[in-house]
Amino acid sequence: MPEATINRNPIVTDRLTGLRYDHLTGKIGGITAVCSSHRSVLEAAIEQAAADGDVLLVEATANQVNQFGGYTGMRPAEFVTLVQSLAAAAEFPLEKVLVGGDHLGPHPWRKKPAAQAMNFATEFVRECVAAGFCKIHLDTGLACADDPGSHLPMEITAERAAVLCRAAEAAAERQPANRPRPLYVIGAEVPPPGGALEDPAQLKVTTAGEVAQIIAVTERCLRSVGLDAAWERVMAVVVQPGVDFGDTRVARYQSDKAAALSASHAKLPGIMTYEIHATDYQTPEALAQMVRDHFTLLKAGPCLTNAYRETLFALSHIETDWLTGKHGVRLSGLREVLESVMLSHPEHWRSYYRGSAADLNFLRHYSYRDRIRYYWNLPPVNQAVEQLLVNLDRPIPLMLLSQYFPDLYPTIQSGELLPVPRSLIRQRIRSALAPYSAACHPAI
Repeated sequence: MPEATINRNPIVTDRLTGLRYDHLTGKIGGITAVCSSHRSVLEAAIEQAAADGDVLLVEATANQVNQFGGYTGMRPAEFVTLVQSLAAAAEFPLEKVLVGGDHLGPHPWRKKPAAQAMNFATEFVRECVAAGFCKIHLDTGLACADDPGSHLPMEITAERAAVLCRAAEAAAERQPANRPRPLYVIGAEVPPPGGALEDPAQLKVTTAGEVAQIIAVTERCLRSVGLDAAWERVMAVVVQPGVDFGDTRVARYQSDKAAALSASHAKLPGIMTYEIHATDYQTPEALAQMVRDHFTLLKAGPCLTNAYRETLFALSHIETDWLTGKHGVRLSGLREVLESVMLSHPEHWRSYYRGSAADLNFLRHYSYRDRIRYYWNLPPVNQAVEQLLVNLDRPIPLMLLSQYFPDLYPTIQSGELLPVPRSLIRQRIRSALAPYSAACHPAI
């Protein structure tokens, strides 16, 4: 490991830059990157990290958080403040809170000319580093409005990554000397944010040769502009081991198809390991095998907000079945409110979902791609959620809990889990996180 260029902060160095070394020495484990800005997901992730005795790695995408607020309304510093405040409230050590940026690049502005999109992206990356993001995914693979074709040549992708890296390094120079320098992730096979699977049979596993090529081209571009020290802090390369998800289907991990890619992990340079996107909805066995196969950084997001959605929908059914017609009770109408808001503001789902009116109605609410996550922060939806939680802040009949939460009912019966809405929400998200925890911490 290149000691001279890595800030020896033990939390950052040992967990993030030590992943490849651990696997080389037979210590099998990984880290889950929680790619979400949703408060309930973050609270559950903090609880899970505390239970694991591990760091909390949370990452925001450029769609969620950027200098213009993203769909959450938060800029990078505000996102860091949110994560840290939730950690402090849970008495989770702040030095174990790691915040990263996922898909940092021109993606949110890809419909603009490349020069303008890259200007926005460099400004955003500077803000992320200034806010304390310690892990930066340089994602420059998508074409912009004036790029010829939809697939960029690798050289252009790498050159744009170098532009963003230089902006990040310049921002890091202005930070306190005791703050660790950013770690970087480069991309060989970067799925679009939020899942994009159409046909599992067409999903192509990255070859070892493709990994070597993207590493060589990116190294050349970074070193050519004086970013030698930054190159030594490239701690992961994104590869495709054969996992993704779409509206109704999930491509399951198959170890035999990724065997050659797995074997090439030991040949990666420096501190580099593999980062895997779109691991949502994989089985516990698949996640555990991925980590054993040296795919050490697992990113998850939509499956966690989908667990939140599932819980609220179940609670809304309980509300309807139990409280309809009760004197003085105003039902939340949560599902109807969501449908109304999504129809009024279709920009977050219209270009993603296809089919008849009935198909679109189904996908808006139940697609694995979980485009509904873009709407939880809107005031009408927020108000409906709060009304639902207020309405159910009373002893819920056990038969309804058994009906709508059969997975949690045994722990409710035993008294381990309080049958109140917020506890049910937290536990359902924890259940979605549990397979990641087991895969990344096989010794626990």
